[in-house]
Amino acid sequence: MKIIDGSVTAPQGFLAQGVEAVIKKADKKDVAIIYSTHPASAAGLFTTNIVRAACVDINRAHLERGSAQAIVANSGNANACTGQRGWNDTIEMARLTGQLLGIDPHEVLVASTGVIGVAMPMDRIEQGIRSAAASLSREGANNAAQAIMTTDLVSKEIAVEIEIDGHPVRIGAIAKGSGMIHPNMATMLSFITTDAAVGSRCLHQMLAASTRQSFNMISVDRDTSTNDMVLILANGLAGNECIDNPSSAAGKVFQQALDFVCISLAKMIARDGEGATRLIEVQVINADSQATARTVARSITASNLTKAAVFGEDANWGRILAAAGYSGAQFDPSQVDIFLGGLQMAANGMGLDFDEDRARQELHQDPVIIRVDMKAGQERATAWGCDLTYDYVRINAAYRT
Repeated sequence: MKIIDGSVTAPQGFLAQGVEAVIKKADKKDVAIIYSTHPASAAGLFTTNIVRAACVDINRAHLERGSAQAIVANSGNANACTGQRGWNDTIEMARLTGQLLGIDPHEVLVASTGVIGVAMPMDRIEQGIRSAAASLSREGANNAAQAIMTTDLVSKEIAVEIEIDGHPVRIGAIAKGSGMIHPNMATMLSFITTDAAVGSRCLHQMLAASTRQSFNMISVDRDTSTNDMVLILANGLAGNECIDNPSSAAGKVFQQALDFVCISLAKMIARDGEGATRLIEVQVINADSQATARTVARSITASNLTKAAVFGEDANWGRILAAAGYSGAQFDPSQVDIFLGGLQMAANGMGLDFDEDRARQELHQDPVIIRVDMKAGQERATAWGCDLTYDYVRINAAYRT
């Protein structure tokens, strides 16, 4: 596997564009389209929040066909909690995009992100969709990545190339996410494209497997939003034999590459957490079950006290063990060892004498590595988060304005 340029337009047959429609403010790209020139298998996963935007339910309905050919997205307005008008506006976004691209509106998936509870400025949305559709290109991937950003400081893009059945296969992706980030899922959008031939049911299974260890293992602030989704389109132009079984040799190769793409994007999202200065990686090892490892790792990344301690470079390891303890996982605290980078802080649930300067150096690293050894089995899991800073409060105190 090799990393290549191009993100969502790296695979054959994909075009993209992002444009300025002035949805919330000027001088910012805020409408994006990703388009496959050929029909594609499609799959998606969505927020578990019962308060959700119309685009979530409409996409679920569209994906019942197992196919899609375009994604239209906007930032600056979530179009959530906007009633029947919001539903109608989402349908109109799909209808207009389909009309301009010459495809069935049911083959268009819609995503929105931004302020909740505000009606969409559909005149500007329409203008943006028309502009993006008219300027789709292989060079438009970065513009599309910028157009889905809200409080993100950097765009999030990646593409890789692998070989399946002797055919070069590419996977490209973009994502956004910075605040309201918590497992199952976060305030994030991720759009993945591939020229691999993959059956829609198999595609959904593999996307779910990748999401489980990537986007569902990050936390910034314990909040889960109304619009979160990850979508994938697979148009088959690479020419490989269609993958219909994740356990096949070809399926395993594709899964490994998809996992890499999703984990890379998840880490980019956590690193770009609102106000964050450092990425935190929590490695839980030697747990009695995968469920225990995942639960403990996610609880530690979500601990505000742990996150604040990382920001202050305060080696308060007790907060780490406490977060594991309230996670809901069952384990023996008297068996747990805790490491900060290469420095052991606790053994068998009790603190050790350690060098404060060395600990401060470990907390100054990026990423900060926290390792928790449960000494109860052989299962492991990794989760990602970021430190909690003064700027997080500043950003979210004035989000609407």
